[in-house]
Parts: sequence; structure tokens; C-alpha cells
Amino acid sequence: MNVEDGTLKAMENFSDEDFKRTIWSALRLLGWIVVVAAPLVWWKLGWQSAALLLVGAVISGSSLWEWLRLMTAVMARMDGGEKARPMGMVLVGFFLRLGLTVVLLYVSLKVLNGSVYALAAGLALGVFALTIEGLRLMKAWTV
Repeated sequence: MNVEDGTLKAMENFSDEDFKRTIWSALRLLGWIVVVAAPLVWWKLGWQSAALLLVGAVISGSSLWEWLRLMTAVMARMDGGEKARPMGMVLVGFFLRLGLTVVLLYVSLKVLNGSVYALAAGLALGVFALTIEGLRLMKAWTV
């Protein structure tokens, strides 16, 4: 509930800053999870699996960051602001990162002989962190 008038916040009150804050919080959470999980995976499964976890987490984190850039550019364009970036450059960066992701996945799977499950866990960390931050946001809006 909103402290001022006792009502629930509506979706239209969700601002660009709320979106940015949520993504950045998810990125920080992802970083903390990796700091804790990578040594444990190294200890249990070896350095190759820990490296695959890190590769997955880097890809996942860069995807969140790229989503932040893309949505910021779209929102700035929709608002009609003067500081709206050209969409062409944002899309070129998006597709370049997507291509680099495919190359990084291929090379890491070819070179590192670790657990594919560690790579999958690293890739899933971004979704996990974003889900946790979304739940925190929902809780803040309903309490």
C-alpha cells in the first residue's frame, strides 16, 4: 500500500527509473551469486566447470545490460526526448552482442571440458536474479 493515501501502486506509476533500478539490482544480485557460487563449483567440479559457470553468468549479465540499453532507448524515443539515441546503433549493438554470445558459447563448449550444467546454471542466473528483483518489487508495491 502507498503510505500517503493507502492505495496500491498501479502499473502506470512504474517509471523508467524503477525499471533501471530493477535491472541494476538484478545485475548486482547476479554478481553476488557468482562470487559465492564460482568457488563452490570450482571446489566440487573443477576449474573448467567454474569457468563455464562464469561464461554463462557473463552472457546472462550482458543480456540484462543489453536489455536495459534497448529499453532505455525505446522509452526515450517514445517520450520524444532530445537525448534519444538512434535506434539503428542500439540494434546494431544488440545483434553484435548476440553474435558474440553464440561465438562465446561455441568456443567455451569446445575448449573447456567442464559440466554443461554449470554453463546452463550460469545462463539461468540472470533470469533467477530478475525474478527475485521482480518479486521484491511486487512486495514493495503491495506492502
